[in-house]
Order: sequence, then structure tokens, then C-alpha cells
Amino acid sequence: MKHDAVTYVAGHAGLIGSAVLRRLERDGYRTPITRRRSELDLQNSKQVSEFFEEVHPEYVILAAGRVGGIMENQTFPADFMDENVAIQLNVLKAARKAGVRRLILFGSSCMYPKECSQPMAEDALLSGKPEPTSLPYAISKLVGTYQCLAYNKQDHDTRFIPVIPNSAYGPHDNYDPKSAHVLSALMARFHQAKVSGAESVVLWGSGSPRREFVHADDIADACVHLLRQDEVAVEVPINIGVGQDVSIKELAELIAGIVGYRGGLTWDRTKPDGAPRKLLDSARIQSLGWRPKVTLAEGIADTYRWYVDHVGKETSQVCEARA
Repeated sequence: MKHDAVTYVAGHAGLIGSAVLRRLERDGYRTPITRRRSELDLQNSKQVSEFFEEVHPEYVILAAGRVGGIMENQTFPADFMDENVAIQLNVLKAARKAGVRRLILFGSSCMYPKECSQPMAEDALLSGKPEPTSLPYAISKLVGTYQCLAYNKQDHDTRFIPVIPNSAYGPHDNYDPKSAHVLSALMARFHQAKVSGAESVVLWGSGSPRREFVHADDIADACVHLLRQDEVAVEVPINIGVGQDVSIKELAELIAGIVGYRGGLTWDRTKPDGAPRKLLDSARIQSLGWRPKVTLAEGIADTYRWYVDHVGKETSQVCEARA
């Protein structure tokens, strides 16, 4: 990409979208084009088509979509399917018609089978059933991923690049304990418990499942790296991981220590654990010269500083008011 190239980032206010914009700004890109949901409804095919016809973006990073943890997937399965499938197909169809040079679409590690050899290589997709607790989201992301691959095959091109980052975290994440993913939900709960002086926090499951976490800045860096490649083989998606995982129990203890919560942790084993392990095989993107830079401890500390500055103060004020 040249510095005068047009780059379109959808969902720029969220976790990955904001990280992509930080990355582009740091590299001196002058013309990123963004739209908020209030300005462009990606579920509206007419609006999406008109946008692409007007702007004709060269590079697209589709960072918009509905995401959430186990509780959200179980409570709103139809919404996950409706929103994500509509957004992906509208944007992909319009981007193809507009002749974009390169498009990145985000899949999810939950697309892999529940019982999958570890680390999970890209060709393991569809070799088994995904974890039931995240099935609605997994199916919706599989639709977008394989639509990209279908376009590439039919058009004899490599313009559409589906990537599979493992569990993303960082600034601008969703920190609502009822709808957030595990890392951000734990951070919010431990912060609230510290502020309120709670003696213990009850957590879902056994704490034994293992997960791999990738800072949003590393994901953004990987995306820019892929957009700069002259040619990328995309017969299958491309994993984006750090090569290491931790148990949920280890993660909880690490976050509690960084937050400064000194109370007890109780595990509610009547609640679902999800997939036993999700570690990605990221050999393909590493063969292209990309490596992650942010360690888990550094990333959580950085994220918590942002959380305290932008979200945690509200929690502190609520707790003070109730005292």
C-alpha cells in the first residue's frame, strides 16, 4: 500500500477497527475512510452499494460485526446470525463489484471443530462440528470466510483474504460482564470487585480450558503486513496467533494481580466451559515474515490502564454513590 492509497475501515470505533486506525496513523497513511454505524448501516444492502459506488475504496478491512461471549451467543443466536451474515455478504458483494484491490475479513477461532488437533491448522476447518456454545457466531463467520474463498476461486484472484485471529483483546473492547469475551469480562469484574471491596468473585466453569490471546495491535499489524504482500495464497484462511495459550484459571489470576484485586476466586462448575482448547497454528503468516510483538502480561497491563481511564472511573463513581 502506498501512503496515498485509500483504506476503508468499517467498525472503526471497536476493538480491532480502532487498532487498525492507530496502526495506519503511525505509518503515515493520510486518507483512511471510516463510517460510524449511524452514518452507514452495513446491514442495509442499498446503503452499502451506494457507499462503494461513491468512494471506490482500494483496500478494505472489515472490522464490523456482532461479537460476544458464551452468554450472548446462547441468548441471541438469531441476532448473531442475522447481523453478521448480512454485514459480510453486503460488504463482500459491493467490494467485488467496485473492484477493490484487497479486502480482509475476520473469521474466528470458534469456527474450528470443538475436538480439533492442537495447534489448529487452517485446513482443519469443517473437519468437525464447532463448539455448540458459540455455534451461531461460528456459522455466521464461516459464511463470510467461504464467500471470500469462493470469490477468489471463481474470479481466479486473491483479492479477498479471510483471516482467523485468536481471542482478541485491548483498548476499546466491550467490557460488559454480561456480553463481553472472557478477558475483558474478567477485567471488568475484578475492577468492580476491587472498587466495591468484594471478598470473592464467582466465575463460570472450571477454569481448565486453554485459550490463546492476541492483542488488537498485533492483529492490526498482521493485517497491514498482509495488505502489503504482493501475492498471498488464500485457498484457506490465514491464522493470526501468538503461539502460546493459558488456562482460564491462569488468565484470571494474572488479570486479578494486574488489576490489584486480592479477594478469592470461586468457580461455578455448573456453567459451561466451552471448547477445551483453542490454540492456532500460525506458521503460514509467520512464513510471510510476521511475528507478534505484545506479550500477554504487557498487553493486559496496557489494556487495564486504558480501561481505568475510559471505563473504570464510571464504576468507581457508581460504587461511591452506593456506599
